[in-house]
Amino acid sequence: MRILLLSVLLVVLGSFYVLEKQDTNPMVMCHAPNNALDAFASLAQDKNFRDAHPSPLHTETAHGGTMIEFPVQGGPNGKAYFVKAHGSTDKYLFIFQEWWGLNDYVKNEAIRWSHELGINVLAPDLYDGKLATNAEEAGKLMQGCDNARLKAIVEGAAKHVGDKADFRTLGWCFGGGWSLQAALLLKDKAKGCVMYYGMPEKDVETLKTLNTDVIFIHASKDQWINDAVVAEFEANMKSAGKTLTVHRYDADHAFANPSGARYNDAASKESRAVVRAYLQTK
Repeated sequence: MRILLLSVLLVVLGSFYVLEKQDTNPMVMCHAPNNALDAFASLAQDKNFRDAHPSPLHTETAHGGTMIEFPVQGGPNGKAYFVKAHGSTDKYLFIFQEWWGLNDYVKNEAIRWSHELGINVLAPDLYDGKLATNAEEAGKLMQGCDNARLKAIVEGAAKHVGDKADFRTLGWCFGGGWSLQAALLLKDKAKGCVMYYGMPEKDVETLKTLNTDVIFIHASKDQWINDAVVAEFEANMKSAGKTLTVHRYDADHAFANPSGARYNDAASKESRAVVRAYLQTK
């Protein structure tokens, strides 16, 4: 009888334990909490953040690039928009999409940067072909992504272009954070990193592994990637012994995208000149 009662008690206690574990993470997300990528993904729950991102204007893709496919470890093949330089070079710029996905605006940016810098440009498709046309869809795609998959896509793309290649990274918003994450993944092959109002890596030990300096394009009116976030990034990079240069503009989040409602022409052109000069030295 005692054995029977003890068995019942263990089953009941086990049930309470399972329920407790299930309740500790009510947010439906595919990756571990409390990191820079999840910190940005959580902004999708903020109505003000969603409202600050009205549906982008329609953009026609210019001629100059093509979609490519490459193996990705642990999953299906990845895809990217590739713009080959006119001359022969092993220099690459990786550009990373906003939370909308790899849309025509990002493809056009790939073409423009290839022409301006004279190097190859690769824009990995971090959503595996999915695109958002409104903030609700974009938020779901961003929160539903698997960071392990995204890292594997970056590594697969780098491996695909060959061992002789070296890389610079650039991204906006969601892609701004991924520009830094990619530079970390690329290790000594990373030669430059540009972040447009993206969520910085917060772990100092991780930042110590970075092999390039970083420039950060900061919108001073940004309510989310705000002055406090940037100040923390500056302190963390200093602690890690790395070089960070912050360029501040009197503009709002997403100011560099002409297909968006918060586009600021003056700040966009000025920051682009800064970024171009930086990348040309790399």
